[in-house]
Amino acid sequence: MRLTTKGRFAVTAMIDLALRHEEGPVALAGISERQKISLSYLEQLFGKLRRRELVESVRGPGGGYLVARPLEAITVAQIIQAVDEPMDATQCAGMQNCMDDKPCMTHELWTSLNQCIQEYLQGVTLQSLVQLQRAKDHDDCASAVVFERPSHGVVPAVL
Repeated sequence: MRLTTKGRFAVTAMIDLALRHEEGPVALAGISERQKISLSYLEQLFGKLRRRELVESVRGPGGGYLVARPLEAITVAQIIQAVDEPMDATQCAGMQNCMDDKPCMTHELWTSLNQCIQEYLQGVTLQSLVQLQRAKDHDDCASAVVFERPSHGVVPAVL
């Protein structure tokens, strides 16, 4: 599995948006400036995020984007999938035809990795990332962060 800049930037931009969601619509130009992401690239990403109903746009003076759902209802997996980021470590895209129309010797390994990654990213919410960022912003020294994977879900812990 390879997470490209598309997925990374989408998650980063959503955290930035979520940190300011209580202040009203957030302009993409502001996110672009704060996160050093091209404005045209953000426009493309937010078009996809809007189609997946993760954000909503507000037109006119003072317009911008708002988070469309409660922060705890948006997962990192949803954000990455919204921007069409593949999360697949197999060579065959799960089709089991890796080697001469049969699964390769490592197919099950990569399929299991896909499942673990998907479960992990589904367990990390936008709310948890916002809380983590706020905790880091209020602490002069960087906090040690651990994402624990209990038997049900993933929760961030700030140490």
